[in-house]
Amino acid sequence: MQLENSVALVTGAASGIGETTAKTLAAKGARIALVDRDEEQIERVMQDILAAGGQCVAIAADVTSEEDTARFVARTVETFGQLNIAVSCAGIIRDGTMLNLDRETGKVSRKLSLDKWNSVIDVNLTGTFLTLRDAAEAMVNGGWDGLLVPISSVNKIGQVGQLNYSATKAALERFPKIIVGEFLLRKIRHIRCVGIAPGYTETKILTEMNQDALQAILKDVHLGRLIKPQEIADMIAYCAQNEALNATTIEITGGLCFPGNIAK
Repeated sequence: MQLENSVALVTGAASGIGETTAKTLAAKGARIALVDRDEEQIERVMQDILAAGGQCVAIAADVTSEEDTARFVARTVETFGQLNIAVSCAGIIRDGTMLNLDRETGKVSRKLSLDKWNSVIDVNLTGTFLTLRDAAEAMVNGGWDGLLVPISSVNKIGQVGQLNYSATKAALERFPKIIVGEFLLRKIRHIRCVGIAPGYTETKILTEMNQDALQAILKDVHLGRLIKPQEIADMIAYCAQNEALNATTIEITGGLCFPGNIAK
């Protein structure tokens, strides 16, 4: 797929990987639909893209709402006449162990709330499902070549304190195999699905954390540093252009290893 004059929809576009991906695709000639709940920040990203000579539209929306996903996909097609790439970057983290014990009694003092569980499932998993489903529908009905990009995580393997988050990312890691298998069954040959599983990435939540804790994390990264959002965005752009990449999830971790130097 050529990026020049293609149309890309990016959720979670107000910051981090989503913002960088949107700007990277725009710089390569794609027309961009920015989607995020943070209207002020996607307006900022839109102005940055427009100032750089790109074409884009900003759409404030909630990916957990079926009405909103239908609306922002329709708005993208109405604005640009087609849809070729859908990158689902919208995601949240609400950490907590399933059970917390009272130190004195050994009894359960607190447990992971259903609200914490549901909020992460709703945004990360259901939001991605709705976004990619509705984008794929538009691509099929329009007859446009397409690429669906769910964002998983290296923590799909399971991270203590992230039962909700890791569960969503494990599920998203399987999306490409299942979706492409269904497309093959239905003879949908013009739409691919490639997942991206980033490792520890240079975002605000990590750069502002306790530096001793950060260095402890980086000891298990062969590269010795955080992954840059630009490195992830560049891979997404490459996936769009390399049609042999399909039905798989690509890890971008810098060589994350477990203790004992066992590469994941």
